[in-house]
Amino acid sequence: MKHQTQSDDAPKDYEELIRLIHERHAQMSKTYQRISVYLTQNPNEVAVQSVNTIAERCGMHASSFVRFAQALGYNGFKELQLLFQRRLTTAAPGFEARVRALGDELQNREDRSEYGFLHDLVVRDIASLQELLERISAEDLAIAADAIEGAETVYLIGQLRSSPVVDLLRYILTMLGKRCILLDPGGGLATHMARTMRMEDILIAVSFRFYATEVVNIVEEAAKSGVPIIAISDSTLSPLAKSAKILFAVPEHDYTFSRSLAAPMCLAQALTVAVAARVQQNETAPRIPTVTGT
Repeated sequence: MKHQTQSDDAPKDYEELIRLIHERHAQMSKTYQRISVYLTQNPNEVAVQSVNTIAERCGMHASSFVRFAQALGYNGFKELQLLFQRRLTTAAPGFEARVRALGDELQNREDRSEYGFLHDLVVRDIASLQELLERISAEDLAIAADAIEGAETVYLIGQLRSSPVVDLLRYILTMLGKRCILLDPGGGLATHMARTMRMEDILIAVSFRFYATEVVNIVEEAAKSGVPIIAISDSTLSPLAKSAKILFAVPEHDYTFSRSLAAPMCLAQALTVAVAARVQQNETAPRIPTVTGT
């Protein structure tokens, strides 16, 4: 039998692979889109887990991952996985070992007590926060903080599980003296309120799977009107990505019951701290008020 060779068109490194996935994502089947989202959201797990484990976590058969890899020009999934492994070995020193250690700890735990649940959640959150440091660009953080500070009005939108993130942003930014408007879905007015946004303003949108339709629609309409958008989401394949000036793709992993907000809340706090530093250095603006009480 003739040995099949890898196509010359198959991506040669992780960055090239991700670019190709983004280019083809809209034309992919629903199954391949699910695989694409999982690969881009969980690159470290893809690097260290077997295809059977990855497929099980994604809720499909391993053969789908093999066919996906072949559709991109590889002989099989192992060749595609090699790109993820190479990426992981170039991460911060000790990062790969920490990822493996956390994974092993989760797999080896059998404690189903209340404290055991707490332990598992904390371990997973630690992994998400470590991955956050690797994924978030220092340049993007600086650009976002500058844009928030310079905006006339900061509009905020996030529904369902994303609501706590925008609530935190509104609270801290308001205390910093920024004019904030929360596009609250109450009363069905969020879409109409969003139409008051101007190019001098900025929209911070937060949305995770399964992306609230109203949030996606408002973001797309705002982008058409020239309003700059900072998006916090769970994937570079998020429907917010194409409209955002800055997209923060926050690592998010399925837990036994729910998905944690530890990483996006940490990112939100980092943004507000960066804005606070700029406010403090701006002699023409009021200094940060001292907050007392609860």
